[in-house]
Amino acid sequence: MIEGVKIKKLRVLPDERGRLMEVLRRDDEMFTEFGQAYITTAYPGVVKAWHFHKLQDDYFCVLVGMMKVVLYDAREGSPTRGEVGEFFMGAHNPIVLRIPRGVHHGFKCISDTEALCLNIPTNTYNYANPDEYRLPAHTDEIPYRWDRVDK
Repeated sequence: MIEGVKIKKLRVLPDERGRLMEVLRRDDEMFTEFGQAYITTAYPGVVKAWHFHKLQDDYFCVLVGMMKVVLYDAREGSPTRGEVGEFFMGAHNPIVLRIPRGVHHGFKCISDTEALCLNIPTNTYNYANPDEYRLPAHTDEIPYRWDRVDK
């Protein structure tokens, strides 16, 4: 596991009216601070990658569909530098994934319909000076291919 990455398995409470699922609580062991909450989506087969932040952590929770979220640790001095982590998240695996600052991340929609991801970063988005550093989705700088692997 990449240093600083945390996973929280979510509990779904269904009844005859519907269901309830808490995503993130202030008293969760993985929680640090709140900046804002927003939703991003991807259509089937679409890859949105790579980027990282210097000032914030992200908390991802896929609410609709399924996504393959991939992390790459390029941080200087990290004991897990060079490691890649894959997480299959969404309707069939409800989890929250904490992505620490400095870790490259991206995702691919692997469901047949649009997937919807809730992100709760620890900082608000700064429109004048965004804390986003990007690489293309298909780059040799990160040892990962987005192709589906049939085993």
